[in-house]
Parts: sequence; structure tokens; C-alpha cells
Amino acid sequence: MEKEAEVLKKHIQGRQLKLTRQRQIILDTLLAMPGHVTAEELYEASAKKNASIGLATIYRTLHLFCQAGLTQGREFGEGQTRYELVYNHHHHDHLVCLHCGKIIEFENMDIEHLQEQVARKHFFKIQRHKLELYGACQECQKKAVYKAKQKRGRL
Repeated sequence: MEKEAEVLKKHIQGRQLKLTRQRQIILDTLLAMPGHVTAEELYEASAKKNASIGLATIYRTLHLFCQAGLTQGREFGEGQTRYELVYNHHHHDHLVCLHCGKIIEFENMDIEHLQEQVARKHFFKIQRHKLELYGACQECQKKAVYKAKQKRGRL
């Protein structure tokens, strides 16, 4: 399997572009960051390595990464796009906490099979999909229970 830098290089060469030092730094920085990052978070981390990298460069480069199939932009209802690596990563779905913003990745083959069954029943060919479940994470549920008990005078 090809490395991310090789995939990016092939993609940009096909568009008569170059793998610049800034693009390489941004890719290396993104690969080192956990989870789902915003352009601003990637900018802050990349600018520490090279002060000449601007936010506009980050946005253009993330767009290029998405075109190359390295990343995918996702909106989790907070008004900004978060990017995650998808190249060489297994498909997964997301649980999103509406209170603290925590994003939990999960895989469930029963759900995947059920989606395929539904598609077959309707003579539909799935090309891609995403599943995002929104609610309260365990920590926020505990805080809510604590606050409710405190409000009722039980603590």
C-alpha cells in the first residue's frame, strides 16, 4: 500500500503541481494529529514548524488532500468542518456529544449489513455513506445527573 505522501505526489503531479515543503509539513502535521481536526487547529500546529504557512494555505492544501482521497471533511453540527484521514483507514461511524463536542468513532458490522439489506431491497447501489449519532457522552450524562440531583437538593 502506498504512503500518504506518495498518493499526494501522484495526485498533484497529475495536476501539474509540486509537492512543496509547505504541503509536506502540513501533511506530516496532519498525520501526527489525533482525531478530527479543524483547519485552524492544523494551522496552529503547522505554523509552529514553519511560520510562513498561512491559514489560506491550510485551506487550499486540505482541499487538495480531499481531492487526492487522503482526507474527508465532516461537519458535526458545530458550524465548522473537521477533517479526518481516510486513506488507509477503515470505514467507521461517529457518536457526537452535543454538550462537549467529543467525537467517538465506532465500527459495527450489524449496522453495515443492515444498510446493505435496505439498499438491496430498494434496488439501490451504495457508493458511500456516513452515520452520525448525536447525543450525550458518558461524562456529560454524569454531569447532567449530578446537576439535576444538586438542583433537587439531593447532594
